[in-house]
Parts: sequence; C-alpha cells; structure tokens
Amino acid sequence: MNSIAAFQYPRVLSIAGSDSGGGAGIQADLKTFAALGCYGMTAITALTAQNTLGVRSIHAVPLEILTDQLEAVIEDIGVDAVKIGMLHSAETVRTVAAALKRHQLQKVVLDPVMIATSGAKLIDDAAIDVLVRELFPLAAVVTPNLDEAALLVKQALKSEADMEAAARQLIERGANAVLVKGGHLAGTTVSDLLLARGAAPLWMRAPRIASDNTHGTGCTLSSAIAAHLALDAELPQAVARAREFVRGALTAGARVRTGGGSGPLNHGYAPQPMRLHPLS
Repeated sequence: MNSIAAFQYPRVLSIAGSDSGGGAGIQADLKTFAALGCYGMTAITALTAQNTLGVRSIHAVPLEILTDQLEAVIEDIGVDAVKIGMLHSAETVRTVAAALKRHQLQKVVLDPVMIATSGAKLIDDAAIDVLVRELFPLAAVVTPNLDEAALLVKQALKSEADMEAAARQLIERGANAVLVKGGHLAGTTVSDLLLARGAAPLWMRAPRIASDNTHGTGCTLSSAIAAHLALDAELPQAVARAREFVRGALTAGARVRTGGGSGPLNHGYAPQPMRLHPLS
C-alpha cells in the first residue's frame, strides 16, 4: 500500500452489456467516464455481437461470473456511482439488485435498456416486472427513452403530456426520479423531462441535432449522469451537464462515417483530465 497516497479518482461502475461495435454499452460507458475525468470499472452482464447495422446475437454472462466481477471491484476499488444498462433476464436483475443492497451502493443511474437503436429487443418479458420491483427503488434516477417508457407503462407516448403522465406513473411504481427522454418525438426541438418524487417537473429542451450517428446515445447519457453524480453534482445539475456532453458528442460526430448504419458519437471531443478526490 502506498503510504503517501492522498487522493483517489472518482470511481464509476458500469453494469451493462458489451457492444462489439464499440458505440454503446460498456464500451460507450468507459469512453464517457474517461472523457469526464472519472475512473471506470465494469461488470459485464452479456456479450453482444453487433455493429452499426444491428444486433446479431446475445450471450449471457453466467451469474456467478457477474457476481465475481461485482464483488472484485466493489471490495477492492470502491464505487462512488453506478450506471446500470442491459439486464436481459430476471435472474440478472436479481443478481445486480442483491449486490447493490449488500454493499449499500448509492448514486445509481438505471438505464432500462430494452430496445436497441436498430429496433432489436434486448430484454426478456419476464425481466421487466422484476426490474421495476427490484431496481426502481434502489436507483437515484431511471432514464427510459420514449419507446422504453411506453413499454413500461404499456401505452404509446405521443406528446409531452404523455411523457409527464408516464413519468408520474413510474414514480408511483417505485422510482425515486425519472428522466423521460423525448428524442423520438417528431419536431425540431428535443424535450426531456426530469421528474423527482415530490418535486415539480423539470423540462429540458434544446434544438434537435441533425446526425445519423446516434448509436449509444442513451448509454452515453446515463453514464454521463453517473459520472457527474460521482463528481458530487446534484441530480438536476448532473442531468443538465450530461445532456450538454451528449449534445457535444453528437455534434462532433455528425460528419464522421463509421460503418454502414447508425454510427457512434464522438466521446472524445473534449476530454477532461482525471479528477482527484481526497482519499477517504
């Protein structure tokens, strides 16, 4: 042990699936953590074979290996914030929930990854109810996009009023705060809604960015929120800063060609140096 050490990095753990194409999942999360000056760690839930055109196959990581990954990084390195992404099965959800409770992990951002950008479904039907029951109460914020929120509330969302109604329903079902992302609504403005339990709705609006490279946008946003929570931002500030990062990455990557489909963001457009926190 280094007796002269006085600092530690802000530590962010991603619990998610691996994207072989590098644009989403674990790979996008690690790029985001690094770009925002945080130290990233991973617990991989599934291996996917995918590229910018779509998902070819998904292979679940055995639960004992997932548990070992979680225990290894939490026990030794420690965790300041958590981003949770793809949890494809009810058993995986329960395994992650048990680890969060066992180690009393805080500042958890739950991105309920259910549908890929390509339209492929990434979660078992049985896992959805378990996700709501087991993980919603443990998360500081849940970040569904329009399609995922619609799947959770079992009705189509076609307006800002629908988004707010869905957010309130998810709060009633146990979420502490919900960020409903409205990027799939038509129009030249993108509207996102942050609703925390007991608080007034907070709408965040910005002009739509023209780009075909949107693969991994949701993963990047949720991991950026987790990074800013690890950097001690309050939730509204963390969401606002994360949105700024994603908008910058979208803009910087809009004119780049990567693959034949929906390409990745430019996560490295404005990298920050590694931050230092006093050693606790």
